[in-house]
Amino acid sequence: MNRPEGFEYDDRGDEVVIFHHGRRATVLRGRRAAHFREDVESGDDQELMARVTGNYKRGNERTAKNHPRNR
Repeated sequence: MNRPEGFEYDDRGDEVVIFHHGRRATVLRGRRAAHFREDVESGDDQELMARVTGNYKRGNERTAKNHPRNR
């Protein structure tokens, strides 16, 4: 499995802006921003930002593509 890369974040007071390869991917505010700040200190920041933005591979893309619901 490939490790996520290319993510950066900017803490702007009450907001956290997450960038992916230089482009803004999402903005976290309030409680989500606070949880993000706590989690980024204790874990893998690239993995966390990939999860928050939804920009990561789960390993089931091929099977989901072939599912009857998705045809």
